[in-house]
Amino acid sequence: MNQRARIAMSDDDVTALLQEARKLQLATINPDGTPHLVTMFYGLDEGRITFWTYAKAQKTRNLERDPRVTCLVEAGYDYAELRGIMVYGTAERVDAPEHVMAVGMQVARRMNPGAPDDLLLPYVEQTGRKRVAFIVEPAKVVSWDHRRLT
Repeated sequence: MNQRARIAMSDDDVTALLQEARKLQLATINPDGTPHLVTMFYGLDEGRITFWTYAKAQKTRNLERDPRVTCLVEAGYDYAELRGIMVYGTAERVDAPEHVMAVGMQVARRMNPGAPDDLLLPYVEQTGRKRVAFIVEPAKVVSWDHRRLT
C-alpha cells in the first residue's frame, strides 16, 4: 500500500473532522486567475459545507463568475498529528432569506460553541440582511491523517 492510501481518512473520519472543526480555508478564483484565499467559519447541511458572506464580498463576486471552490479543513500542530480534508467542488448560492438565516445560525453556533440560540439569533438577523449563503457541492474529497504514519 502506498503512503497516500495509508494516510487517507475513512468517510466516518472525514465526517467527524468536519463536525468538530470550526474554521476552513476557502479558495475562490480571482478575475486574473489567481487564488483568493480566506479563513471562514462554516456550517454543515447534510454533510455539505455551508458558509455565508456579504453579497458584495470579493469571494461572492468570484463565485458569481466561477463557482469552483477548494475548502481546506485541518487540525494538528506537529507533523505527526496533522489531519486534513480538502474538498474540491462548486458553491451554489442561496438567496432565500430562511436559508440564509439557517446557514447563518450554523455558522454562529460554530463561532460561539455552547451559546444558546436566543443569544445568537439577533446577531444572525442583523448581519444576515446583507448576506448570501453558499452550499458546497463536493466533486472530490482528499484527506490525510499523519497519525497513521506511526
